[in-house]
Amino acid sequence: MVHRRALEPDRRRLLTAAALGGWIVETFGREPADLAPYQRALTHGSQAAANYERLEFLGDRVLGLVIAEWLFERFVNEPEGALSRRLNALVTGPVCAEVARELGVARFLRLGKQAREDGAADSDNVLGDVIEALIGAFYLEFGLEPARGFIRRAWAPRIDTQGQAPKHPKSALQEWAAANNRRPPEYDVVDRSGPNHSPRFTVKVAIGKLAEATGEGTSKQEAETAAAAALLAKLQK
Repeated sequence: MVHRRALEPDRRRLLTAAALGGWIVETFGREPADLAPYQRALTHGSQAAANYERLEFLGDRVLGLVIAEWLFERFVNEPEGALSRRLNALVTGPVCAEVARELGVARFLRLGKQAREDGAADSDNVLGDVIEALIGAFYLEFGLEPARGFIRRAWAPRIDTQGQAPKHPKSALQEWAAANNRRPPEYDVVDRSGPNHSPRFTVKVAIGKLAEATGEGTSKQEAETAAAAALLAKLQK
């Protein structure tokens, strides 16, 4: 009995590794020779020092390159500014997190106890970083062409639904203020809450005394964008 109990943790690890290997094959279309890089890509800093951060750095660049190349091919008559707006809309943290949720990344996350209790498994910051880290691990093993294939499959619904190049809400608000002879928008962080790995920011934007609105996000930039979008909606009613 004692001997069997001693083996149980190893058995659980083997079962988890088998499930992860099967998921990688199903999700990426290739069978990895070594699961270690993918396990690292799924490991949060609260769990181990060998976490996803370096792979996320690489995967972020691979994702940006593939999406930029795709947009360049797809929208042949658009200038750089329009392509940049499309790119920025497709590689944001919330979009990457959406992809991660669709693929079921959360069930394989390796989180410390406190991070899990704080909701890191559903954090846009964490999920967005992890999908990029997984792309980095996949790219290192199989190269650019398979990575390109995965990214195009996973992001296809989003690029297919883009009509005109989206204008960033902050740019659109700035243009509205200039066109209507108003002061430029001013942004202020009015609240920051949550743990470091899953913060929430609240930002207020105002155009003089004319109007103001607030927005929330998992980063200051995301909250500013949400606030600008909210103020634009109010001004354009």
